[in-house]
Amino acid sequence: MNFSPFIYAFEQENIAVTGEGTLDGGASMENWWAWAKKTPDKVPPRATPDIRALNDQADRGVPVAERVFGAGHFLRPAFFQPYLCKNILVEGVTIVRSPMWEITPVLSSNITVRGLKIGTHGPNNDGCNPDSCRDVLIENCIFDTGDDCIAIKSGRNDDGRRVGVPSENIIVRQCTMKDGHGGVVLGSEVSGDCRNIFVENCTMDSPNLERALRFKSNARRGGVVENIFMRNVTVGQVTEAILTIDFLYEEGAKGAHQPTVRHIVMENITSKNSPRVFYVAGFKGAIIDDITIRNCTFAGITSSEFIQHAGKITLENVTILPAKKTASLSTREGPL
Repeated sequence: MNFSPFIYAFEQENIAVTGEGTLDGGASMENWWAWAKKTPDKVPPRATPDIRALNDQADRGVPVAERVFGAGHFLRPAFFQPYLCKNILVEGVTIVRSPMWEITPVLSSNITVRGLKIGTHGPNNDGCNPDSCRDVLIENCIFDTGDDCIAIKSGRNDDGRRVGVPSENIIVRQCTMKDGHGGVVLGSEVSGDCRNIFVENCTMDSPNLERALRFKSNARRGGVVENIFMRNVTVGQVTEAILTIDFLYEEGAKGAHQPTVRHIVMENITSKNSPRVFYVAGFKGAIIDDITIRNCTFAGITSSEFIQHAGKITLENVTILPAKKTASLSTREGPL
């Protein structure tokens, strides 16, 4: 219970936000964004005590209706959040300067996000975050964000397991990803699982884009993420890796709910400039398995690949070209 999202719907059907205008949240480092800003003398952001209090309430199982923040606290709202809704259309608008996340449907279904331009560079300014949603289409959008361009979620820790609704059947196509922590990201709040995600015909390129496809979880989040397919994606520049699977995120291995990522296929991906193709950080007991990279060319590689505690990773007709003129790695077919 917090400040309302700027546009909010609860248990509604057949709703839309459309047009060719601009929705301006007015956020800046002078107001909303300042709540999450670290000061030069390393004093924690003003939101930190509230974040810790909220997480503690969730860990103790405090009923949601009793987790009341809002006035006098420093937790920022999202811009547009349909909650427990059906048949949602967001089309054509430009969204700028949101306090936090931009488009955040929760426990909703049959969602179309089309032709949006999202430009916002505040902290945690994700572009579109379906959370425990199904049957979602995100297409022909431009994301230029201060955090993940698209982040697919399904609840955090015990709350996510209690509700137990996965995000599933999501298509992302013909989108452009500029600045952001990741182009398409799954997590870190995927405690209710995530499956059947399709990404195709997208362009990702910026000196401020960190990864193309990113998975993040840990032993407190847990969750099973499976059946993820990416094809026909052109990557210009990213600053960490084309594919990141990070199970050491935040709490890392400290927890009782081992995460799983499996059945991942990436094909017809090209990149011009990235430090490495893979950054895969697992831990003993967690599952990272059945990853196939097919018909891809990755150029401009400057660092060795990082893979730990992973199962089968198969390369089929993959070429890796270092930035410096040395022998390239080209594989017709085989495991890594």
